[in-house]
Amino acid sequence: MELHGIESYLQRILHPQTHSHRWTAREPDWVVGALAGFAAGGIVMVLELAFAAVAGIDPWRTPRLIAALVLGDPVLQVGGYSMAVVVGALAVHYFLGTFFGLVLAGLMAPFRFDSSIAMALVAGAVFGALLYLFDFYVMASVLPWFTELRGWTTVLGHVVFGMTAALIYRVLRRR
Repeated sequence: MELHGIESYLQRILHPQTHSHRWTAREPDWVVGALAGFAAGGIVMVLELAFAAVAGIDPWRTPRLIAALVLGDPVLQVGGYSMAVVVGALAVHYFLGTFFGLVLAGLMAPFRFDSSIAMALVAGAVFGALLYLFDFYVMASVLPWFTELRGWTTVLGHVVFGMTAALIYRVLRRR
């Protein structure tokens, strides 16, 4: 009798029926996905600026590289503070954060990656790492100045973005 109890317990752990991560027709909460991406983008931006300040790196270099997406290559040649660069970088950063928050929500809901906080954090970390590879290896083939941002701090920033967006989505999503 006792052996059956252990077997039943192990069966529930090894083969959970309630949170299968196979695709199911489950609609994401798009509003929360957009908010999660927007918020996670803001958090990562603050972390990037803090890192630049601590490391003694020019805090305007990264915004300049991002703003070049909408303002063109000439902004890469100018140094120092520029309101146009700040506005351009913020617009691109928040647009992409919102967009990728929607993409993440579109993956989390049907695969039930939002079934637990731990699963959401793992899914977000993997998403962030894949997003880094896409941004700095695929997109960098079209935007060569992006290669300057390759490195462990940018990988970490993308992983933090994914984890933060996934956690915010998990906590705020409407059931």
